[in-house]
Amino acid sequence: MSDNHVVVITTTDSEDAAVALARAVVEARLAACVQISSPVRSVYRWDGEVRDDHEWQLWIKTAYDRVDELTEFVTARHTYDVPEVLALPVLGGNPDYLEWITSETRPPTHPSP
Repeated sequence: MSDNHVVVITTTDSEDAAVALARAVVEARLAACVQISSPVRSVYRWDGEVRDDHEWQLWIKTAYDRVDELTEFVTARHTYDVPEVLALPVLGGNPDYLEWITSETRPPTHPSP
């Protein structure tokens, strides 16, 4: 069911920071997959001035019920004072892929002895 999935977008100020954050959220099972886009150009207002910077964009695939914990995780580990964390609903997709997202964002199951 696609309404149980989201793509969360955030940005970082370096490729190394993007890779570190991506690995951390996947290792914590807060995301099944993170895609890192090469530098994007961001124009925004911060501290009263218009800024023009290159950032690395992360597309984080996760289950809807993991968004709050993912947001806290990203915010706590991010180098920005106010990191972008936007959750976009997934309206459809490959059912097998969506099930994979769900299963990868759950604790591993261990077979009974």
